[in-house]
Amino acid sequence: MSEKTRKRNPKAPRQALPLLPIEQRVTSSAEVALGFQMEQALIEARRCLDCKDPKCVEACPLNIDIKSFIARMVDGDFAAAFEVLSEHTPFPGVCGRVCQYELFCEKACLLGKKLEPVAIGSLERFVADYAAATGQICLNAPGPKPQGPKVALVGSGPASMIAAHDLVRNGYRVTIFEALHELGGVLAYGIPPFRLPREILKREIERLKAMGVEFYTDFIVGKTATIEELFEEGYEAIFVGTGAGLPHLLGIPGENLIGVYTANEFLTRINLMQAYKFPEADTPVLVGKRTIVVGGGNSAMDAARWARRFGSDTTILFRRGRAELRARLAEIEHAEEEGVKFEFLAAPVRLIGDENGMVREMECIRMELGPPDDTGRPSPIPIPGSEYRIPVDTVVAAIGQSPNPTLQRATPQLLTKRGKIVIDESGQTSLPMVYAGGDVVRGGSTVIQAMRDGRAAAKAIHRALTERHAAEAGQETAAGELAVEDKA
Repeated sequence: MSEKTRKRNPKAPRQALPLLPIEQRVTSSAEVALGFQMEQALIEARRCLDCKDPKCVEACPLNIDIKSFIARMVDGDFAAAFEVLSEHTPFPGVCGRVCQYELFCEKACLLGKKLEPVAIGSLERFVADYAAATGQICLNAPGPKPQGPKVALVGSGPASMIAAHDLVRNGYRVTIFEALHELGGVLAYGIPPFRLPREILKREIERLKAMGVEFYTDFIVGKTATIEELFEEGYEAIFVGTGAGLPHLLGIPGENLIGVYTANEFLTRINLMQAYKFPEADTPVLVGKRTIVVGGGNSAMDAARWARRFGSDTTILFRRGRAELRARLAEIEHAEEEGVKFEFLAAPVRLIGDENGMVREMECIRMELGPPDDTGRPSPIPIPGSEYRIPVDTVVAAIGQSPNPTLQRATPQLLTKRGKIVIDESGQTSLPMVYAGGDVVRGGSTVIQAMRDGRAAAKAIHRALTERHAAEAGQETAAGELAVEDKA
């Protein structure tokens, strides 16, 4: 038996992430999943089959060389594992925590056909955290300042940040313009610190700054400056990664009562404005004794878990069944562990308030599942006469969102469809040298898919600018030669 074979042990049980005790979770914003210990990481890495044709790499939206970084871990060389990851992503600490890897790499893992798949996301997180803990990530020694063409990226979410990473590595002078006062986009305002600690996000943003990426906050493209004005400032290409910050409303009577929020407002005020630090918070959030969160995605889980941390008896109301929930499996499990209840096959039809305009009851209707709709999931069908009421003090609507229309309204020549920017196969919009990706194109989607869009757009921008400058250089040479001939 070879040394390589002895190191592998695919029949070992999949390692479970250590978790913060439940009694500590519901009273703080501390991270819940604590990450592998060294021994666990080695056991999990050795479960990998070292496939000749690793389907996990193909399934990863960023095509991270999963096989190679795990092989370095098997050898105990975690620094080399981090170097492999860094060639493909600037955000291993973020992706290892929030990527829905059960839909991508782990779903394609060959080991998962017979046993549980390798915990790829948790291994990625371990390598990133190990590199930070051992000083491998150096933020105080910036590299040479890029000297190439200027590229502007609008929004500082995951799509823009990976585009910035790829472009600055190719020598472009990259500037990110962010509308809010904090960087990170949905990673900062949407995802709670108990899932993604802010120091992890800030660390990975600082890596971009050390590489030469410049950031401007409180800068709204479409208001502070238009697309046209950015081009006039010398930017040769623009990427729009403004996300989907316009919440969908319930569209039912009583939605304007006090105590009714959209998930966007609820999560932004808590995550970004630190309302969880009540009573010291400048923008506190009113959370009553009984909370109902409407929806079944990650935002619904995040809102419900926050409500529990505010001491509220919390229920998630979802119009389909458990199998149709779109949230990460880990977040669903953590929500249940923390005391969040689920009410399936039900939808709100009316909110009822008291004499002071405070929400006090929700009238719901029972649903049954019908034929698949355009999403491929069974369509929810109301059951006539099945209405019932639930007492409630706080309601959070987490039923989706659309792109913020500010930039689109300021750029009417930009082709859109239902508020989403239309792009071609390369990521280019209807405007020359203007590209887009992420939720502003897809609507609400996943972090890793937004990153895939940002990477594809960065490749297209690099190709277009390379061709442009090559053509200009050719024209200048030809013009110079012609001038010499004329003079002669």
